[in-house]
Amino acid sequence: MKRLIAAAALALMGLPGMAVADGHASFPDRPIMMMVSYGAGGATDFQARIVTMTAGNEDALGMPIAIINKPGAGGRVGWNWFATQAEADGYTLGAYNIPHFIAQSIEGGVQYSAESFEPIANWGADPAVFVVGADSPFNSMADVVGYATENPGKLTFSGAGLFVGHHIAALQLEKAAGVKLAYIPNNKGGAGAMKAVIAGDVLGGVNNLSDAFRAQEAGNVKILGVFDLERNAFLPDVPTMAEQGFDIDNASVNFRGVMVPKGTPQPIIDKLAATVPDMFANSRVAGKMKAGGSPMHIMTRDEVLDMWAAREETLRELLAGL
Repeated sequence: MKRLIAAAALALMGLPGMAVADGHASFPDRPIMMMVSYGAGGATDFQARIVTMTAGNEDALGMPIAIINKPGAGGRVGWNWFATQAEADGYTLGAYNIPHFIAQSIEGGVQYSAESFEPIANWGADPAVFVVGADSPFNSMADVVGYATENPGKLTFSGAGLFVGHHIAALQLEKAAGVKLAYIPNNKGGAGAMKAVIAGDVLGGVNNLSDAFRAQEAGNVKILGVFDLERNAFLPDVPTMAEQGFDIDNASVNFRGVMVPKGTPQPIIDKLAATVPDMFANSRVAGKMKAGGSPMHIMTRDEVLDMWAAREETLRELLAGL
C-alpha cells in the first residue's frame, strides 16, 4: 500500500499544473531585478526606488528588488528589451508608464504592445504640468499661449520623449489653444527635460508633477497649469488647463506600476499580484512618496487590466484626432 501511495504521489507531481505550482512554491528565493526604462533621478526611477524599498521585509516578498535603468527613446529602449529579451521567470520585473508604452505601440515602430506584458499592480498617478524657469516672464498659461500665438513655432519646451504623457499633453495643448509649439523631446527623460528648463535651454516644459514639485520647492521653476480634471492636493493653488480655458482632459496622466513579461508562470503572477499592492501601501513608502511630491494611486492587477484596456481605447481615438 505504501508503494502504491508513493507511486500515486509521484504521478500527481508529474502533472503540468502540479509541477508548476510545486516548482514555484518558494518564489522568490533570490533577489529580484526591476527594469526602469528612464534614467536615474527622473520621476519613475525616484518613485520605483521608494515603492520597492520594503520588498525584502518578511511581510512583503522577503527578497530585495534592485533597480536597473535602461533609458532611451522615451522608454522604447527599455520596453523593447523587456518584451523581447527579459526572462519570464518572475525575477525580472519592469516598471510601466501609461499612456507612454501604449501610445508608442499605437504609433508603431516598437516591438511591444499591451499584449506583451502582464501587469502586477499600480503605485501612482502623476499628472503632467507645464513649467517655466523661476525667472520666466510667463506667469500663466494665457501668457504662454499669447507668446505662442504671436510667435508660431518659436515657443520651445521640453518633455521626456515622443508619445509619452508629456508629448500627448503638448499635442492636446496645441489643439485646444490653436497654436503651434516647438516640442523638444529630451533623450535623458524627465530629469533631462527639467534640467533644460532650469538651465534656460528652452522657454518651458511639460513634466511630471512629482519632478516639478521638487523643482519648485527648490525655487528653480514655476508651475503654471495641471493637465488633469481636478487640481492636485500637492499644488492646490495651480489651476487645471480646463480652469484656464483649454479643453484638455486627463489623458496624459502618467500611471506607474509593475509588470512582468508575457509568459511568466501564473503562480508567480498570482504571488506578486497578492503581495505587491500591500508592499506599496506600507506607511514608510507612503511617507517618502508624500515628502517627494509623488501622488500615489494603488491599484490591483484586475484594476490595472481594466485601466490598460480603457486607456488603449481612449488613446486610439485621441491620437487619431491629433
